[in-house]
Amino acid sequence: MQNVILEMRGITKEFPGVKALDNVNLQVKSGEIHALVGENGAGKSTLMKVLSGVYPHGSYDGDILFEGETVAFGGIRDSEEKGIIIIHQELALVPLLSIAENLFLGNENVEGGKINWPHTFARTQELLAKVGLKESPSTKVGSLGVGKQQLIEIAKALAKKVKLLILDEPTAALQENDSAKLLDLLLEFKAQGISSILITHKLNEISRVADAITVIRDGASVSNLDCHAQKISEADIIRDMVGRDMANRYPSRDVAIGQQLMSVANWNVWHPIQTERQVIEDIQFDVCAGEVVGIAGLMGSGRTELAMSIFGKSYGKNIQGEVKMRGVPVDVSNVPKAIKSGLAYVTEDRKELGLVLDESIKMNTTMAALDRVAERGVINKSEEQHVAEGYRKALRIRTPSVQQTVGNLSGGNQQKVVLSKWLYSQPDVLILDEPTRGIDVGAKFEIYSIINELAKDGKGVLMISSEMPELLGMCDRIYVMNEGRFEGVLNKDEASQEKIMSMIVKG
Repeated sequence: MQNVILEMRGITKEFPGVKALDNVNLQVKSGEIHALVGENGAGKSTLMKVLSGVYPHGSYDGDILFEGETVAFGGIRDSEEKGIIIIHQELALVPLLSIAENLFLGNENVEGGKINWPHTFARTQELLAKVGLKESPSTKVGSLGVGKQQLIEIAKALAKKVKLLILDEPTAALQENDSAKLLDLLLEFKAQGISSILITHKLNEISRVADAITVIRDGASVSNLDCHAQKISEADIIRDMVGRDMANRYPSRDVAIGQQLMSVANWNVWHPIQTERQVIEDIQFDVCAGEVVGIAGLMGSGRTELAMSIFGKSYGKNIQGEVKMRGVPVDVSNVPKAIKSGLAYVTEDRKELGLVLDESIKMNTTMAALDRVAERGVINKSEEQHVAEGYRKALRIRTPSVQQTVGNLSGGNQQKVVLSKWLYSQPDVLILDEPTRGIDVGAKFEIYSIINELAKDGKGVLMISSEMPELLGMCDRIYVMNEGRFEGVLNKDEASQEKIMSMIVKG
């Protein structure tokens, strides 16, 4: 029998008024890729924080055995010394430092009280080669894309002589090509005897690389599956995750497309710093009432830049073009004017740009339209409470109170708060940028249902997504974007992943 490198027995973790983990068991074998799945808020990240020492021994009940030895980590440095390295969903890199400085930050090569830079750079080159990067060790991390930054995080783990690598949603912000490279890297590590715990909501990734699966639901481990002993379908995993069958991941909708709500013509945008570089070139599109319009494209194609430039010119310089709402030209030169014109924008980065994490659900819900809960410049607290409570019920935000701090919610519930904020501004057209990034399949279904309700109510939806199946499952039309230009548009009945990729490649 294959050696067991990690065993967690009866792990129970409580916070005031909440049992986050209830007698969870997890076993990982040496050289195994073990998938850990569950809905947002199920307890996956909490379990990994227990394992890595973020929640120290004594703050939870149960036992952790690593390489056959009972361990009691007092902090994350203790777990790293044993070879357990965790890579969080939010990358822990310093953008203004070089790759070499980031790889050995807190783990410097010191001789005689000084950093040995020649050795540091040589070691950095070795580590970068292992993860397939050819960048110079002196390259500033902030100049690299998200995919390469994720690989640098893995190189950083290798620098600490990793035995068990924990990856929390490592591909959430990556395109399919970058995701495939990262999964290939995990398979290479497996061949070298390195074990991995992979937390992901992308079930196709699990099918590709996982040797075993542990499903957590509501803080308890509900199933442990051996991928080599039995054929495990995505439907089986979903049923264990959400406690019910989901025959169709995309809710059905009776399409009733009405008049044109929004049109954009001759839209051109230049880079905000490199002002000679054009980022968006001669874009034209429209969105009608009751319609969900998608924008497909690879990372860096200009999708987010387009959305932000339209929404109050939040991105870019020397922006040219015209936006019309219901056939009438409107002023979108700043965010308040864009909102007044009937636009709303749900950013792809809800934590940094969409929410005030240390404030309440109530405050976040109303902050885009404070004038609607204010009288003579003073916020009516009871009305604000009433509004937030209404959206909590309508969008099924899982929280005991709208006084709850948003930062304490799961990713799916945070996304619902962002949607609440913009729905309260009563837009005609809602721009959704990666609306389901980093949330589980059950929460995705709920977000999709909300989108369909908006369309049913006569709103227009512009949906940007890196997941082609999502666009194909939700959109009535899909514009294909490449290098700042639209290469064409496909209706729902003619769209396919192959056609979209073909248009991108030929562009």
